[in-house]
Amino acid sequence: MPELQHKVHRRACHLCEAICGLVIETKGEQILSIKGDPDDPLSRGHICPKAVALQDIHTDPDRLRRPVKRVRHDNGSDEFVAIPWEEALDTAAAALVQSVQQLGVDSVGVYLGNPTVHNYGMMTHQGALFRHLRTRNRFSATSVDQLPHHLVSMWLFGHKLLFPIPDIDRSDYFLMLGANPVASNGSIWTVPDVRKRIKSLTARGGRLIVIDPRKTETADLASEHIAISPGTDGWLLLAMVHSILANGWQRLRHLSDYVDGVDAVKAAVADFTPAVAAQKTGISAETIEKIARDFAHANAGICYGRMGVSTQRYGAVCQWAIQVLNILTGNLDREGGSMFTLPAVDQVQITGPGGFARHVSRVSQLPEFDRELPASTLAEEITTPGEGQIRVLFTGAGNPVLSTPSGHKLEAALGELDFMVSLDPWINETTRHADIILPPTSPLEHDHYDLAFHVNAMRNTSRFSLEVFAKPEDALHDWEIFEALGQRVARGLGLDSQPSPPPDVMMDMALQAGPYGNDSPEQLSLSVLKDSPSGIDLGPLQPLLPARLKTPEQRINIAVPECLADLQRLLTEADSLESFRLIGRRHVRDCNSWMHNFQRLVKGRNRCTLLVNPLDADREGWRTGDSVQVASPAGAVVVPVEISPDIMAGVVSLPHGYGHHRTGTKIAIANSHAGISCNDVTDAQYIDQLSGNAAVNGLPVSISLV
Repeated sequence: MPELQHKVHRRACHLCEAICGLVIETKGEQILSIKGDPDDPLSRGHICPKAVALQDIHTDPDRLRRPVKRVRHDNGSDEFVAIPWEEALDTAAAALVQSVQQLGVDSVGVYLGNPTVHNYGMMTHQGALFRHLRTRNRFSATSVDQLPHHLVSMWLFGHKLLFPIPDIDRSDYFLMLGANPVASNGSIWTVPDVRKRIKSLTARGGRLIVIDPRKTETADLASEHIAISPGTDGWLLLAMVHSILANGWQRLRHLSDYVDGVDAVKAAVADFTPAVAAQKTGISAETIEKIARDFAHANAGICYGRMGVSTQRYGAVCQWAIQVLNILTGNLDREGGSMFTLPAVDQVQITGPGGFARHVSRVSQLPEFDRELPASTLAEEITTPGEGQIRVLFTGAGNPVLSTPSGHKLEAALGELDFMVSLDPWINETTRHADIILPPTSPLEHDHYDLAFHVNAMRNTSRFSLEVFAKPEDALHDWEIFEALGQRVARGLGLDSQPSPPPDVMMDMALQAGPYGNDSPEQLSLSVLKDSPSGIDLGPLQPLLPARLKTPEQRINIAVPECLADLQRLLTEADSLESFRLIGRRHVRDCNSWMHNFQRLVKGRNRCTLLVNPLDADREGWRTGDSVQVASPAGAVVVPVEISPDIMAGVVSLPHGYGHHRTGTKIAIANSHAGISCNDVTDAQYIDQLSGNAAVNGLPVSISLV
């Protein structure tokens, strides 16, 4: 018997936006160790607990290795049984074709989850199927997450992916709202080892000001933490804009030659004074004025906001106001401020700029973005009869039953479908409703290039990861599944369909055609990256404007009509009388709902608790460990209390992605750490009316002792 070979592999972790470099040692099919790669120019050896859990994902006995179909028995029970790939693909394609032919293309719905952008084959090859299914009923995790970022980037800079990235390593003043990068490793900001970068910022005399209803892990490192009433960040940001313009503190610096709309913005924010904002936010007018003054006079400042400001009722206005602040102070496209990346595979050049409100959802009349409708409308588009009703659903790498508002209503709606097919490696709370599940290879069984997160990185780097283990026999990569389904659907609909090249070939072409490719000194190609398995450093972010802009005449108009119009909604909104506001929270071992079936990530004390302030607990008579009911018009859950001084009075917090108590799943470890789903309380009707994004933060709830 031949001796098992010991190997050392270098690759990027794909589990969150930090894309940390890894060194993985194997012997045969066994993983011996997973460590940080000190030679990775972006992560510099840093990893978090999720990377070590890659081995749990790969070896998980619950992970599907073969396609399965759901069999309904006479007694009403369901069972998933393994079937050959040909049967699974033929059955799924036939259901899609039949629905299109009999009911029209909009009878097919599509939902793609967050892991889609962590897996380049999902991104490069979904078009192999969906170009034949040009349904209006497309949905994704974007609209329960970063949709306001995309919209504001499109409106201000001309492209949905032109995100201003915090240049933390060269900054001296960082104003952070509703973000916790120490737990998330960055979000719309690829920033591995952010804890060390924050400490470096403050050690050199810089300041980090965190605005958040909870004193988070990031706030613990901050120069100052300021609590704010959930959902009122728009008032704070607009009052800062007001103060800067009213006091003449603006200094556009290098931006002055191509920025328009300053006077229109000044007029629009006239009513957003610090005094009025203080009544809304709970932050004194003096503090608001001081933050505005300090930010405006900083040598190099950053204003950055994430989930807490994106997923609230004024998410788009918040993200717009953040960029207006960066622009008015001359901190956009400037070292130490917020800058744009120039990635080796430049999606800004090779993808469309995005679009908005070209059509609306059938039932609630909410606008599309980039041909996707808000995910909060998915359930009603399944259950409401009429032309365009979804009868067949395709899901890929998503679990919307746990990840979208009013998830229990979507759960019920899935039972009304004629057919459902899921591209997913697990039988989870969503895919348990599928008729066919098509499992892709393990992340360690395919190569990888981070298409999405080099766009968001705080430094320009490039890295290609080879597979750690060979693809097993009778297994398909996700891109091969899309390709096989697309070919079958095309034949069924009588359409021509040429096969697409594999993802690595696409990457090689894009690298050679990109800014560091054949026409540059770097001469990047796939071959060059393979010879540098720890990645290649392409340098710090550089000023790129106005050439990088995709707007008409390469100008920035900060007076975005849609945002200015939405200010009236904020001004006229009545204050809620409910006792509590619900917010989410993130843990470094969590990443949405699919990270709970791995022992290394769920060990330790129960994290699915309701954080409450001691003053509220004393008034209501609650003790740590008590069970309380959290209720909204959308639903109710029962959860244990955890009393903490880190959350402000009147605010409660639940983590995202739990609720693994549903029957019919096959995720044993997650089931034993079930928790409850906060999205059984969040409301599909509680949204940002401008963007259509879900408002899962700041939701009014009532709480009662069980």
